[in-house]
Amino acid sequence: MSVELVAQRPTSGTPRRYEFPPFERHRLPNGLTVLTVEMPGRPLVSASLILRNGASDEKPAEAGATVLAARALSEGTERYDAIALVEAAERLGASLHAEAGWDATTAGVDVPAERLEPALDLLAEMVGRPTFPTAEVDRLREERLNDILQARADPRRRVEEGFVDTIYTPDSPYHRPSGGLRETVETLRPEILGGTHRRGLDPEQITLVVGGDLEGLDVPDIAERLFGGWVARPGSARPGPVVGRSAVPRRFVRLFDRPGSVQTEIRIGHVGLPRRIPDFHAVSVMSTILGGLFNSRLNMNLREDKGYTYGANAGFDMRRGAGPFSARAAVNTEVTVPSIREMLAELGRLRQEPVTAAELSAGRDFLVGVFPLRFETPGPVVGALAGLVVHDLPDDELSRYRPALEAVMIDDVQAAATAHIDPDRAAIVLVGDAERIASELETGDFGPVEVVPAEEEAGT
Repeated sequence: MSVELVAQRPTSGTPRRYEFPPFERHRLPNGLTVLTVEMPGRPLVSASLILRNGASDEKPAEAGATVLAARALSEGTERYDAIALVEAAERLGASLHAEAGWDATTAGVDVPAERLEPALDLLAEMVGRPTFPTAEVDRLREERLNDILQARADPRRRVEEGFVDTIYTPDSPYHRPSGGLRETVETLRPEILGGTHRRGLDPEQITLVVGGDLEGLDVPDIAERLFGGWVARPGSARPGPVVGRSAVPRRFVRLFDRPGSVQTEIRIGHVGLPRRIPDFHAVSVMSTILGGLFNSRLNMNLREDKGYTYGANAGFDMRRGAGPFSARAAVNTEVTVPSIREMLAELGRLRQEPVTAAELSAGRDFLVGVFPLRFETPGPVVGALAGLVVHDLPDDELSRYRPALEAVMIDDVQAAATAHIDPDRAAIVLVGDAERIASELETGDFGPVEVVPAEEEAGT
């Protein structure tokens, strides 16, 4: 019966034709850019205001201010308190939201097309005139501090924080979480959040992206009425270069002790790549083959062949600066060392041996095939255009994405692996029971082993 079922297993088909929706670019007299993308039959319009003001640009002593400021935007403005702002949006059938990451702050609204202008007016109010009420900032700050405590108790989050702190030099913003550290978040007050937010309030560094069924709507004209009077605020600044230096001269192990843990969280990697690289599409296919699919090399080895884990994956977190590359798995404590050995072997094999034609086809077909599925509604389309803005990518980047993937060949994949993955200069960062695995790690030929004691963990 099982043989019959396997024989009937479906195979992948030919990816359907798809073209990313064309968009138009406008520039207001004050320098603010407007991108509009027409999506007929999509009456729920999405609009995003992108401020080129990310966590990578904040002062080290104010780490976490950008993320906290974005969360506080909806907590009160010059015209509305938090409740009144929500009620004003609800009367329009709209939802407001804001968030910040490493590279930008994004505030947006989703609203029926016929109510776009008043909804954009609320968006302009939220972004242009926030008040950062003390009581609300205090509440959000305490929520973040509690989240930091929870992260220390969560092995997966703890290993992620320990990994980036290990691979980046202390002068890089990427050595910490984008939400900040306890010692910096504790100092954040409304005036700091206000100053952080104003850094991005320069219309020449702001883009409004609007997508949906825009028939009969003159979006640039609406934008001129609502945003045309904006000028650069005191303290606004253009984003600068991001420091992303490696702190890993050679391979070593750092183990964060978690006594009694029945599993070990494993991260193996190093400083990776920024988004703007010439071989982006080859790197994407290579990462998918290594650790981006269920039948990727890492998952097939550690899960399907060895039974060490429920899942293993790998990839690059590409940002404006060089984000991290990591291979990731959670394994039973007793197979920690064999798992590390297999993960390192797969990283080396990808550099030394060409991938097969079947692997290449599976990786390319997945990326090509899933691409249209991401863009069936205006929100993801607007988000993709925001990515072009943040990373200064050309306007045809999305329209040529699939052809560029289809052009990736076996040699391109191996060249990308050779150029961008280096297991000999990778940090191996673990959260697990040191009593059970430290001695085996010492004899594992992985490099020097450093154990961070549990009591030191509790005091950080």
